[in-house]
Parts: sequence; C-alpha cells; structure tokens
Amino acid sequence: MPSMSRRQFLKVTGTTLVGSSLALMGFAPGIALAEVRQYKLTRATETRNTCTYCSVACGILMYSLGDGAKNAEPSIFHIEGDPDHPVNRGTLCPKGAGLADIIHSKSRLLYPEYRAPGSNEWRRLSWDDALDRIARLMKEDRDANFVQKNEAGQTVNRWLTTGMLAASATSNETAVLTHKVVRSLGMLAFDNQARV
Repeated sequence: MPSMSRRQFLKVTGTTLVGSSLALMGFAPGIALAEVRQYKLTRATETRNTCTYCSVACGILMYSLGDGAKNAEPSIFHIEGDPDHPVNRGTLCPKGAGLADIIHSKSRLLYPEYRAPGSNEWRRLSWDDALDRIARLMKEDRDANFVQKNEAGQTVNRWLTTGMLAASATSNETAVLTHKVVRSLGMLAFDNQARV
C-alpha cells in the first residue's frame, strides 16, 4: 500500500466532504454557473462626496436607487471609495466603509435641535431658524466685545471672545474663503480640524 502524506490525506478527505455536502444540499453546478446575475449598480445613481468621519477627507462614491418620482426618495444602498480621488485613491478605513450603516441609522440626527439653558428637552428647529440664531448670537457677541484700538491707541480690530474651527475636508478655495471671512470679522482664534 503506497504511503499517503498528511497533506494528501487532508486534500482527499476535504474534497470528499465538500462534494458530499454540496450534493446533499442540492447544488447543481450546471445551473448555478449558467445563471447570469445582474450587476447591483447597473440602475443606481452615482454621487461623489467626502467622508465625514475625520480630517483626512477621503473621497467616496454613493450609489442610490430611486426613480426620481415626486413622492419617491432615493435610498443609498452602497458606498465605496472613489478611485479617482487623490487622497484615498479608492480605499476606505473601516469607519468609512461602514458609512451606509450610519446613513440608515435610526439615531441619526437629520435636523438642528436646541436645548434652552436649564431645560432638559431638545426642541427641533428649522435650518433657517438655526442659522438665524447663530448669526444673531455672533453679531451680539461681536458688538459687545469688538476691540478697535489697543492700549497704545493703535487700530487692531480684534474680536477675541469667539473662535472658529475650520473643516479640513474642504477644497483649497473654500479654505481661503473661510480664512478671509473669519479674519475680516476680526477673529484671532482660528484653527483647522486637520491640526487638532
């Protein structure tokens, strides 16, 4: 009787086990191999975006289905890295790869909320109301704390009580505009998410 190596024995028994299991489950290779599956992204709408997790700003491709009818909202069902994006070149970290779960999460916040001082309840606001409130509070603070001249009488035009943390996932053009707006308001406390 010829001797059989351990590796040969495992190959024979493994192949036999797989074959018998597939036969018991009714697997017919001819039918399975002949079936043509439709590519899942064929009818999808592709949208380019930026991952929101961190300051790396990886490019993503989001795929959604929806016929664009008046009462039908498109639903995102697949997200992958953008191979044409210079930052990540198609790759995503585990958090970025799980963005579809975040989008469909029941606890995802979809609108601004406000909690009054001393209250324990959050009140829903419209985007217009939220932006108006932010603008009003910024103006009140700037009017109350703007410094035109220092002790020596030199014009400084400083606003020291409010700061800005800029997003690092923006383009260079957006970053320049953000910098100009913040500095034109007199803010000195200005930083970027990428450095923090």
